[in-house]
Amino acid sequence: MRTGWVVVALVLMTSVTARAEWQIRPFIGFTFGSATSFVDPENAIDNENVVIGVSGGWLGEIFGFEADVGRAAGFFQTEEAPEPLVLESAVTTLTGNAIVALPRRMAGYGLRPYFAGGAGLMHVDLLGRSGAIRTNRTLPVLSLGGGVTGFISNRVGLNWDVRRLSTFKREGETLGNSLGEEHLSLWRATMAVALRY
Repeated sequence: MRTGWVVVALVLMTSVTARAEWQIRPFIGFTFGSATSFVDPENAIDNENVVIGVSGGWLGEIFGFEADVGRAAGFFQTEEAPEPLVLESAVTTLTGNAIVALPRRMAGYGLRPYFAGGAGLMHVDLLGRSGAIRTNRTLPVLSLGGGVTGFISNRVGLNWDVRRLSTFKREGETLGNSLGEEHLSLWRATMAVALRY
């Protein structure tokens, strides 16, 4: 009897492993719907901003995990300013996320939606003209969102993803670079090439 259970367990483990895959997804997209308490001299927070990055991880039949890094250069800058007040700026995020996806057997060869949620770090970098404004802060961040992936071949596919990244509000930490407690949140929409192994 025990031998039968061991055989069943091995078959199940083998089938789950066979359906599991590693994925890497280099992406490009844009940020929108941002809000912050950091000083924004060019009032650029309402503008969409290009973001590039890469995510990668392991996905089983339903559950998985990933690491995700993205960078939005020029986040606090706008081309509309006649004389730039900000010389350089960027927002960089690094998160680890748990993934819950539609079972692969149900998605078949079609689109496979998923939900991703996790936490990590957000680095805010801003240098104003003459060094009058300078921000260089790393804050904890929450990441929630989801997307859909569809493969056009056995190894290559496309991915669309939308996420909200929001720092924790930090009581009393202004350090002269924010109006009130330090906080930055943004939405990120991306498109990626999905490579699976």
